[in-house]
Amino acid sequence: MSAPAAASSSPFSPRALALYATVLCAFAGAAAVVSFVKGSWLGVIWVLLAGLASNMAWYYGRRARQVRTAQAQAQAQAEAGAAAPGSTAAE
Repeated sequence: MSAPAAASSSPFSPRALALYATVLCAFAGAAAVVSFVKGSWLGVIWVLLAGLASNMAWYYGRRARQVRTAQAQAQAQAEAGAAAPGSTAAE
């Protein structure tokens, strides 16, 4: 197994972190609504946490796309190198 494949399956891969941050954002948003409904100003903290989690989800989602694109380009280059002109499978 190559290093990039192993890194993408770890629990701290950018895709997994983006998912965790999205879930945290949803929970923080729900907690903010509950706090404000109960009349507590603690909801302001939950709104700030939701904003932070939203930014983290965006960042790690973008980073996951960049990693996926780089892996696809590397794979395409490797396949193009294996099928280079002059190197036939019949030889």
